[in-house]
Amino acid sequence: MSNFIYSKMSGKNDPMFGKFEHPIKALIENESNACEKQKGVLDFLFNVEKSNRYAETIIGESDFDTFQSVKEGQGAENDNVETTFKKTIEHITFMKEFTITKEMADDAKMGMGTNMKNKPRKFVRAYYKTRNKIAAWALINGTKTSGTFNKAVVDLSCNDGLALFSNAHKYATDKLKGKTQSNYFYGDLSSTAAKLEEAMGVLANKLRNFKDENGETMEYVADVIVIPCNRPKLEAMVKKVVGSERTVGSDHNDINTQYGNWTVVVLNGWETEDDRFMIMSSEANENLMGNMFYNRVPLDIRNNIDDHTRNFYWNGYCRFGVGFNSWKHILLAVNSSSAVTGASSI
Repeated sequence: MSNFIYSKMSGKNDPMFGKFEHPIKALIENESNACEKQKGVLDFLFNVEKSNRYAETIIGESDFDTFQSVKEGQGAENDNVETTFKKTIEHITFMKEFTITKEMADDAKMGMGTNMKNKPRKFVRAYYKTRNKIAAWALINGTKTSGTFNKAVVDLSCNDGLALFSNAHKYATDKLKGKTQSNYFYGDLSSTAAKLEEAMGVLANKLRNFKDENGETMEYVADVIVIPCNRPKLEAMVKKVVGSERTVGSDHNDINTQYGNWTVVVLNGWETEDDRFMIMSSEANENLMGNMFYNRVPLDIRNNIDDHTRNFYWNGYCRFGVGFNSWKHILLAVNSSSAVTGASSI
């Protein structure tokens, strides 16, 4: 089912535009259904939720400690959980409008003209493109705490107030305050296929050993690697490493430890001057509510006739929010032999 609202124009339809309204509405609905079937970066890398509030707040809690032994007849030691960091994601309003002129309608003698078909299709595609682009943009700018997307200032910080990728992520619980963790790294990632295979294994191990608020290893398995769209050599090397049963370039018939463990995502819009990639655990992303996207108001389409120009216009309105709660589901690694600001060595 299409997830937008269609509001018929008020009052009486102009005889000329009346016969165009239904076909355009049908075009928009059909295009929306087609776009919904195409899974993009938003659906694969983000948790998509509905919202009926102006913003959504995610509050974390620590876990109980392990059970303690007691002597016969004694009571249990009382335990409690601490409230950890909280993250609020506010929704952003986006709008777009297109016009079909009176002259265009006059000249469309037989059915709708080509331009009259293309505008509604492009209108709906622009809505879905905006959702995917803001999701990709948020990840691409994950080393920042805020940024501007289509004139909207977006909070990109995690629940600890730091950027998604940082080497100084904090603990919220009293017993671990002052200690930090890193999910931002640098080192030799891609000088050879063997180095890439090794680096992926080391980084997957670091993600698996991220600690919860009690200091316990969470043991999430990395299964997604995200790479820039303008690094064809890196892309080819990554695909060889994850798709080869044996170590690429080795004449010793060594087992490739990364074979079959990964889904490769080439992130459109992510263009870099060096080799770098993100690795993520899809399970951790879901369980920890890492990358979040909230639908507040689906695409609301309304149409009317401008009495001053006699033009027929369509107006679209939507609201959604994007942001990051936890950072413990993902990490960023940069190929560099020298220190990278804000990153730890692998």
